[in-house]
Formats: sequence, C-alpha cells, structure tokens
Amino acid sequence: MDAKPILFLLKAGFPDPGHGPGGFYCPECAVIAGLLWYYPAVADKLDIRLVDAPRPRPDVVALIGEENQSCPVLVLPPGDAPAGVPQVNGRSFVSGPDKIVEFLADRFGTARSH
Repeated sequence: MDAKPILFLLKAGFPDPGHGPGGFYCPECAVIAGLLWYYPAVADKLDIRLVDAPRPRPDVVALIGEENQSCPVLVLPPGDAPAGVPQVNGRSFVSGPDKIVEFLADRFGTARSH
C-alpha cells in the first residue's frame, strides 16, 4: 500500500492563557476539516493527525523541521515532490489553508475556494 500524505491539524479546544479562559480552535485548520467533511473519500486518502497546539509539535518537527511546524500542514510521502512545493529532509510539504485547498483540488479533484 502506498503511503498517504499526512495532514496535521491542531486539536480543537486548546487553552491560550494570553487570550482568556475557555478553549480555542484554529480557524485555518477548521477550513481544511470542513473541506474534508464535504469530501470524505479524499479524507480517506489522507493520514489525518490531530496535534496539540503548544509548540514544539514533535511529530511535525520530526518530518519537516522546527521552522515548519505551523498547522495546518500536509506532508507528502517520500518521493512525492511536485514542482514548486518546498522540501525538507526529503519530504515535500504544503503549508497553510489556501495552498492545501489548491493542492487537494489539483490532486484529488475537490472544489476550490470561491
């Protein structure tokens, strides 16, 4: 079985003492989660991993380095290196909601943001 791209999203309900009491969610991660709700067949083609918000995020850092641990981020399998996509440690990755949405549309045929 071919390796799946790994999608890292932040877990919802994380604390942020600098912003008061209560739990928070990452709006950028919510955009990607919402898109995948529309396209469950695409979600099945991804290895979706929810990570804790506080840094460092060891699972992300282990694959693409400390400087690239922002979420959401889609880490492609080794050898999957589309043109124009950054690469670290032999792994290509797509970072940020807009770029991830465009990648999913190109790769899997999801709709694009309008």
